[in-house]
Amino acid sequence: MTISERKIRIVIASPHQRHDCLESSFRSNFEVLRILDPRDLEVSKLSEFSPRYIFFPHWSWIIPKEIYEKFECVIFHMTDLPYGRGGSPLQNLIVRGHKETQLCALRCVKTLDAGPIYMKLPLSLSGRAEEIFQNATKLTEIMIKKIILEQPKPVDQTGKSIEFQRRLPKDGDLADLTELEKVYDFIRMLDADGYPPAFIDNGHFRFEFTNASLNSEDVVAKVRIIRRVP
Repeated sequence: MTISERKIRIVIASPHQRHDCLESSFRSNFEVLRILDPRDLEVSKLSEFSPRYIFFPHWSWIIPKEIYEKFECVIFHMTDLPYGRGGSPLQNLIVRGHKETQLCALRCVKTLDAGPIYMKLPLSLSGRAEEIFQNATKLTEIMIKKIILEQPKPVDQTGKSIEFQRRLPKDGDLADLTELEKVYDFIRMLDADGYPPAFIDNGHFRFEFTNASLNSEDVVAKVRIIRRVP
């Protein structure tokens, strides 16, 4: 790295522990500010730090207008935009039968997930949700490095926009599924830190499923049984 590159300041905005590696990786060459809480995403605080970029590797809150208009805010979305704008991209892709996707780095604008795109990288959708997120983190690190060092100009999205709706905890109910592969997909796509697991309600109890594996004749999973809240 050159001296000028060492002076570049960036912000990593994410509360997720899986992104701690991004912060530690970039600290060796850049000045890094980590934002863990949306309440700390303040214009005054950011202006004092004066970042070249603010990166949002997995951010579930609306980014205020005064932030994305004043700073170059880069978000990461797990669909081949403009296909799949909106919430719960990983889960919406898997329930639609997708086996792979593109991780997009795009600039934040007023319309959700509609900003111009810096770059895309292919991402497999196999395995547990946590594994997919970990693989996405590795790709995110590559993309952040390229953006910082090459400073590409993002390109407007083209093609038909398809929007996803954010999935709710109740959508993880397995009771009405009729195919083993669908059961497996529902369990694995919710098997990540911070996500309510797939479940079946039976009388006074809820059965929550994680760590699923799919075989030719069955799905084997870990089950947690809890009392249902009246």
